[in-house]
Amino acid sequence: MSKNEFICDCNIIHQDVVDKALKQMPDEDSFNKIAEFFKILGDTTRTKILFALDENEMCVCDIANVLGMSKSSISHQLGTLRRMGIVKCRRQGKEVYYMLDDEHVKYVFEIAMEHIEHKK
Repeated sequence: MSKNEFICDCNIIHQDVVDKALKQMPDEDSFNKIAEFFKILGDTTRTKILFALDENEMCVCDIANVLGMSKSSISHQLGTLRRMGIVKCRRQGKEVYYMLDDEHVKYVFEIAMEHIEHKK
């Protein structure tokens, strides 16, 4: 495969395609939020937490045991995930249980896992 194989050598602008892309383009704020969402998921500890929460509602102690980490470090990561709207929690007595925020987060995470598994 030559180095230049993936470079377009044409000088033609396909205006209909360009116009369609521009018309559908979200605003800058949306792109910033999407980038921040993926940046938050770009941390291995946070993705492990999401994996643990994908099928289970768990308290900090449970997640800490699954990941072999301190409750403090898990709490810190859960705080980040909660502020970004990726996980939510509910209190039951003295215990706080965490879960994925909604089906969108679950879907994005599961699709990413499927993509990675498919590429192995």
